Amino acid sequence: MAEKSEKKQVPLRLSQQLYNDLAAWAEDDFRSVNGQIEYLLSECVKQHKKGRKHSQDQ
Repeated sequence: MAEKSEKKQVPLRLSQQLYNDLAAWAEDDFRSVNGQIEYLLSECVKQHKKGRKHSQDQ
């Protein structure tokens, strides 16, 4: 059984401009670029799940 600390590696291609923007944002938030991407994706998934929950309630 997979432990929660295990992470899946996913190759990701980004434009140079997007990478630069993410790197600057990550630096502002004291995160690595990888950490920033993971944080942003986690927040988006939370918002998506929250939106689906509201849609099901209506």
